[in-house]
Amino acid sequence: METAISILQRLHQHRGWANQNLLEAAAGLTEEQLWREFPIGQGSVWKSLLHMFAAEYVWLESLLGNEDPLLQGDLPGKFPGNQLGEGKIATLEELRKKWVEQQARWTRYLEALQPEALNDMVVKIIMSTRQRMATKRSDILLHVCTHAHYTAAQVVNMLRQLGVQTLPETMVISLARRELAG
Repeated sequence: METAISILQRLHQHRGWANQNLLEAAAGLTEEQLWREFPIGQGSVWKSLLHMFAAEYVWLESLLGNEDPLLQGDLPGKFPGNQLGEGKIATLEELRKKWVEQQARWTRYLEALQPEALNDMVVKIIMSTRQRMATKRSDILLHVCTHAHYTAAQVVNMLRQLGVQTLPETMVISLARRELAG
């Protein structure tokens, strides 16, 4: 029997799977392609992937009780906007490793989540305005997945425009069918 918790866990499992598929597709790009500017998303495949990682980091920290999670800003240099959390992320491989670690944190969080916590209010300081905002935990958990899916679609669009022949699978039905096929 499906429960609210099991459905949220499934959505987050899908989010992690789709993220890995996007990273694998991006690994086949040249540096120029990775940084090519597009008038969608965050402006490039690299910036969009980094944005997805950062958003997932900030929201998990908020869910864990950190109202003002530290996410260091842009640094000058070859990879602008690559300073996150404890260390600089300068390559796709570094991003992949950090994302695997972060997904494991998400999994542990979701495994411990209790149904009664879904209605709890979570406070987060909005970076742009420094305003404290409260949001229901269940809405944040849904938002993280819908944000990831929305941004993933933008990355897939960029990959298509870059001429990538085999686009990454990002649909939840694709994950389900792969699992059934073994």
